[in-house]
Amino acid sequence: MNSNKLYSSRTMAVQAGYYMDPHTGAVTPPVYAATTFARDDEYETIYSATYSRYGNPTYDQLETVLAALDGGAGARVFGSGMAAITTFLQTVPAGAHIAAPRIMYHGAQDWLRRLVTERGMDLTLFDAADPKALAAAVRPGETALVWIESPVNPTWDVIDVAAAADVAHAAGAILAVDATVATPVFLRPLELGADMVFHSATKYLNGHSDVLAGVLVSAADDARWAEIGRLRALMGGILGPFEAWLLLRGIRTLHLRVERAAANALAIAQHFENHLKLDAVLYPGLTSHPGHETAKRQMDGGFGAMLSILVRGGAKEARQVATATNLFIPATSLGGVESLIEHRATVEGPDSAVPKNLLRISVGIEDATDLIQDLEAALDTL
Repeated sequence: MNSNKLYSSRTMAVQAGYYMDPHTGAVTPPVYAATTFARDDEYETIYSATYSRYGNPTYDQLETVLAALDGGAGARVFGSGMAAITTFLQTVPAGAHIAAPRIMYHGAQDWLRRLVTERGMDLTLFDAADPKALAAAVRPGETALVWIESPVNPTWDVIDVAAAADVAHAAGAILAVDATVATPVFLRPLELGADMVFHSATKYLNGHSDVLAGVLVSAADDARWAEIGRLRALMGGILGPFEAWLLLRGIRTLHLRVERAAANALAIAQHFENHLKLDAVLYPGLTSHPGHETAKRQMDGGFGAMLSILVRGGAKEARQVATATNLFIPATSLGGVESLIEHRATVEGPDSAVPKNLLRISVGIEDATDLIQDLEAALDTL
């Protein structure tokens, strides 16, 4: 094979990084289940690591593919998305200032709030729907980290990543982007100036609702990146080799799954945009969405497969719809091949800033007409 030729990220993902076993010709990477690795007759290491908490060939292949998908200098996999987030946040100095959206993934925000009390951090939450809010939230010389999502979960506000990078860097901060929802198929934040990309690989990267995993991809092979590697080994948040193999297998169909799901999401959003029993449909692919032009500029080929609907009434009516569907499964999480629906405020708890009538929908790869009919029938119960 000509390993010097450059192919698209789509082709690279399908072929698992152009893998072919040099000894057997096998086209599927194996699982290296070993936890420890022997030394040679000179007592030198044969593999680059001596113990799987420090490295494993199964991780190596996966991380090579993940780094290439996001255009990064390197990728590291973790045992969950939160393991990746908490490890990364350990590199932020104690007492530093952090800026993040007021509405975002609640697990990450809960951890940021915990840092305020445990490590003396200062946290400013800004309105992601306001393009000027981030600039007002940062403090030049004090802000160490700007953490954003784009689109923002679960209201799907669109943050301009390139503009956020300029604001963060001007303040002396780094920009980290949670690109779980957009995936590298539609958004590559490092190309827009971000310093770090995070993915909950449990979601679209794996795509089958059967693996917990997290990923960090760094723009630079610098001291922070080396420290993240050391912290992962010391804190033990590593991914198991079987899970790594499943994740690599899932990535081979990433583009097919995500593109099909995004097409379904657009069809559903357009169908229900002016529905009499909804106050709004939140989806950046709609031309009526306030962030549509920004999304169109920074996202390539689609707008993602997540949308939310605001059910006319309140929490009671929203939960009634969520439990009246047959195809949409009332469950948390997102990014699997099956469609899910959830009342997000219930999941996040009484302090949630999410509208009480919001239903978050993770659109799968089923037939779009079937999904539309299922949601119509559920709304008819109101």
